[in-house]
Amino acid sequence: MTVTARGDYSIEVHLPPDQLAKSLREDAAVGLSSTTKHLAPTWFYDDRGCALFEEITALPEYYPTRTERTILEERCDEIVAASGADTVVELGSGTSAKTRLLLDAFARAGSLRRFVPFDVAEATLRTAAAAVSAEYGVDVHAVVGDFRHHLHVLPRGGRRLVVFLGGTIGNFRPEERRELLSALARTLSPGEGFLVGTDLVKDPRRLVAAYDDAAGVTAEFNRNVLHVLNAALHADFDVGQFDHVARYNEAEEWIEMRLRSRCRQQVLLRDLGMTVDFEEGEEVLTEISAKFRLDGARSELRAAGLRPVATWTDAAGDFALTLARR
Repeated sequence: MTVTARGDYSIEVHLPPDQLAKSLREDAAVGLSSTTKHLAPTWFYDDRGCALFEEITALPEYYPTRTERTILEERCDEIVAASGADTVVELGSGTSAKTRLLLDAFARAGSLRRFVPFDVAEATLRTAAAAVSAEYGVDVHAVVGDFRHHLHVLPRGGRRLVVFLGGTIGNFRPEERRELLSALARTLSPGEGFLVGTDLVKDPRRLVAAYDDAAGVTAEFNRNVLHVLNAALHADFDVGQFDHVARYNEAEEWIEMRLRSRCRQQVLLRDLGMTVDFEEGEEVLTEISAKFRLDGARSELRAAGLRPVATWTDAAGDFALTLARR
């Protein structure tokens, strides 16, 4: 771990670049050699992937970001009052754009003492940390890490509200969510809070459209993971030979994003010393995005040792923010 101070913020680095590269190599080796090929959605997010995702959030079909933002705009003062917190910890913080609505509400209430953004992307984290420190005049303690492995390093002190926005919790399978939520609960002191955004079950046609937009931005975002593998592992994926696929799995109530091989082909991943064969029509699962029912989401929180205390939704019932306490 390294800890450095930059102006008015400090940053801990628990995920140095060589560790991130090692994780990518391990994930790719396991995922692409499995009977059902898969890749972790973590690897979408190089600089180009981040830019493409920002485009996605503004697309007419992609309702989650603007719907969650609407809830925050309308209910952030209630959320802050209910939380009783003076420290905001954001998992997967990125640029912390939507979180500023919460920070504004904390500032209005005069109760914001510290902000802890947590993300894998060090450069983005440093930029966001400096901006929040300058805008709000509060202590900012940034942490570079992977919340699948580093929740135990979250700084303690104050009355914390851990925030997990964007419906990102849906990228984990049920057993992974149980592990993540239970690990999070163990890091919280009694009375500390957890605010989580969940996309709700709705018309499958709307769900599929949100992940397969007419402009093809999500398709480029999905294929970008192959560009990442080409660059990071000296692979030779012919990206144009893979089609974007988005489908709704009704049994599991989640969206699946896949890449489908257009032809029979072989790919070399030089840094791994391995070749991967694809049959025509064979698919690689790159992401799931689970959709929730309110009762089910609350049950998962309770099973992890987190007591739901309040839920806020938009008028159409498309998205929810739930506050729970240890």
